[in-house]
Amino acid sequence: MLRSICKSKISRAVVTRKELHYDGSITLDRALMEAAKILPYERVQVLNVNNGERFETYALVATEKDAVICLNGPAARLGEIGDIVTIISYALLEEDACQGW
Repeated sequence: MLRSICKSKISRAVVTRKELHYDGSITLDRALMEAAKILPYERVQVLNVNNGERFETYALVATEKDAVICLNGPAARLGEIGDIVTIISYALLEEDACQGW
């Protein structure tokens, strides 16, 4: 049986931008993605600490070199610039591989 396990988490990131008229996603700073081992287009869950919203989308790599956290498309309606968010990615593992994960 496969289990869905938390693979990585970016805690207390701050939303720096919103792009409503953009296809849905969240744009993240490259260094954050590399540190959290999140790949481009990987599915992520976003938890907004400020308003309690929780949603799933996919991650895009920011082209800028600053610490970008940008809510795109419909997700832009679920947060504001300055909101604190947690970004979680998951992995599917065989049950045996979950021990000691």
